Amino acid sequence: MFTGFLHNRRVQVGLLAFGLCAVIAIFGDLILKVYGFGPLDVDYDYVASAPLQGGHLLGTTISGQDVLSQLIAGARGSLAVGTLSALLACTIGALLGVSAGFIGGAYDTVVNAITNVFMTMPSFALTLIAAGYISAAGGPGSAGMGWVMMAFLIGIFEWPGMARYMRAQTLTLRGRDFSMATKLLGEKTWRLVLFEIMPHLLGIISARFLAAIMAGILAEAGLNFLGVSTGGVISWGTMITNAQNQGALTLGFWWWFLPPGLAIAVIGTATAMVNFGLDEVTNPKLRTGNEKVVRAFLRRQRAEARAEQRTAVTASN
Repeated sequence: MFTGFLHNRRVQVGLLAFGLCAVIAIFGDLILKVYGFGPLDVDYDYVASAPLQGGHLLGTTISGQDVLSQLIAGARGSLAVGTLSALLACTIGALLGVSAGFIGGAYDTVVNAITNVFMTMPSFALTLIAAGYISAAGGPGSAGMGWVMMAFLIGIFEWPGMARYMRAQTLTLRGRDFSMATKLLGEKTWRLVLFEIMPHLLGIISARFLAAIMAGILAEAGLNFLGVSTGGVISWGTMITNAQNQGALTLGFWWWFLPPGLAIAVIGTATAMVNFGLDEVTNPKLRTGNEKVVRAFLRRQRAEARAEQRTAVTASN
């Protein structure tokens, strides 16, 4: 299934778009050196200037800071929070979901009950409350709660959906021949979970991981917009927040708030396409992984039908 997952056209486009954003986040410092403007550099000659003025490709903010450089630097901040929160959520969700689905019994009942409790909680509201308390604990002069703590809070409330999904997938694998055979051979439960069940779920885990990254990015942007700071770290969420707080919407400075919004939309579209591709691979009703084979088969059928017709016409003559 993993091979078919990677050969799906939607998955390829989604991973390409996500990979481009990841490359920008990783090599952002090098890109900024080539570009020539830093995210915090102030150009007093071009304050709140439109794109393509003074060498600023996407214009400047009301403080004279380059928007494109902030967009490049913000990719690292947003993806760092999203990736760390997704890593935490997927690790907890995958381990609990797979182990509960495979072991069953009282352990499955307890894990399922805890998962249901967490799923009924308003996760974003609880994250906002907890983040507000932690941020306020630093005192009036504190810079913020820090992106690591924010990622932790987002991830700790994000795992229940992953656990529920992985448990359902594990239940379909628990009764397979390979699983029963290894269990009869006396393999330990943790080895069965990690080395027999988990490899069959890598495609699903990777797709859910990308979706969790997107959820973390949106949560970080929402928390920043509501006043919970990440401690001076530039991200797409802080760019939108600063643009709103300094009147970019009312002043018509579209080049300030539109690029980070489009960047978040690109990440969302990429993860959605990966999930759509996963549905096509795993759902027989939507499966399109063998379209080339099907088209070749239909072409052969039509060619054979035409050949039979020509043979029949020749025989009648």
